[in-house]
Amino acid sequence: MDIQRGKEVAAKRKRKRIVYGVLGVIAIAGVTLGLSRLKPAAPGVEMGTLWPDTVKRGPMLRQVRGLGTLVPEEIRWIPALNEGRVEKILVHPGTKVKADTVLLTLSNPQLTQEAMDADLKLKAAESDYKKLEVSLTSDVLNQKAVWAKAERDAESAAEQERINKDLLRLGTISAQTEHDSATNAAQLKGQAEIEKQRYDNAIQVRLAQLAAQQSLIDQARELAQLKHTQIEAMKIKAGTDGVLQEMQIGDQLLQEGQSVPAGTTVAKVANPARLKAQIKVPETQAKDVQIGQAAEVDTHNGIIAGKVSRIDPSVINGTRTVDVTLEGALPSGAVPDLSVDGTITLQRLNDVLYVGRPAFGQENSTVGMFKIDPDGKGATRVQVKLGSLSVNSAEILSGLKEGDTVILSDMSRYDQYDRIKLDR
Repeated sequence: MDIQRGKEVAAKRKRKRIVYGVLGVIAIAGVTLGLSRLKPAAPGVEMGTLWPDTVKRGPMLRQVRGLGTLVPEEIRWIPALNEGRVEKILVHPGTKVKADTVLLTLSNPQLTQEAMDADLKLKAAESDYKKLEVSLTSDVLNQKAVWAKAERDAESAAEQERINKDLLRLGTISAQTEHDSATNAAQLKGQAEIEKQRYDNAIQVRLAQLAAQQSLIDQARELAQLKHTQIEAMKIKAGTDGVLQEMQIGDQLLQEGQSVPAGTTVAKVANPARLKAQIKVPETQAKDVQIGQAAEVDTHNGIIAGKVSRIDPSVINGTRTVDVTLEGALPSGAVPDLSVDGTITLQRLNDVLYVGRPAFGQENSTVGMFKIDPDGKGATRVQVKLGSLSVNSAEILSGLKEGDTVILSDMSRYDQYDRIKLDR
């Protein structure tokens, strides 16, 4: 009996150990599952390192901003009209110039020789004209004398015919004699008319030949003037009032003795009193920029009002160039190539919810933002739908209400947390 009871006790103890083991495993599994479902503790963030802002309701300006430079509105690129060698550089970049200021002089011996040859050809043509004029005038005068003699002979024959008619009536001459005088008078009259035509023709011939010779003179004169104009163009002038910006060929500074091909740009003159701003706007923001929109240009020594005057249709390095015509007075230090900041007003939105522009997010997108608790001790992540974005503000479509305070700083390092503690 004692042996049987001992076996039963041992069996009960074994069953208890198994039950306790199973319960232990279940307990450990439960604890593990519970711990796995616990959220990480909210991290602490120093409030002084954050950028908070309060949601407001009212008007909001949609603006875009870009970097740029001031450039002259009036730029004159000055080419060398003819090939030549730089003889003398008279003005250097940075100098104020007038339209007739000679910047440099070129030399071209071949062009000088061509001008001399053209002058000689002009003189030869003028000399030929005078010779031809004398010769033709003499021919005209000779023909005029022949015509005059024929006229006198015709008048004498006509007078003799009238006398013979009277004598025939008196019976002192025969009818044959009177007939002969009438025939002679008619012949001489016809001859006089022919000589008159020859005289008129000689005049026309004289005019035509002189005109032909005059055209040769005009042609020679035009050539001579062209050559002298080309020689005069060897003196490279500014062509406009302003400041000489540069004097170079490509990237190489112009030097005395250097050869310059015809048509090569050698200098740039700009009017520093009339400047415009060229702003580089990101292509994603440039789609809403329109000509005529108001703009402000910050020269870092003053802000100038302006308007958009041109939008470059091409995209270069992710930006489009927007020209802004300046309407205000230029502050001191505003010079060509000065770096500036430009802000363009796209639209005025009335009665909208808005907040300062966060460090992340695009237009019409939903982003997670930390909304600060009323007691200021913590912040909770909320989903906020953004509308239009501006330089310093963003429209709120949903997720926030007026008076809410949110954190605009980049909080990407806390993406795994839905709450943070704010340490002050």
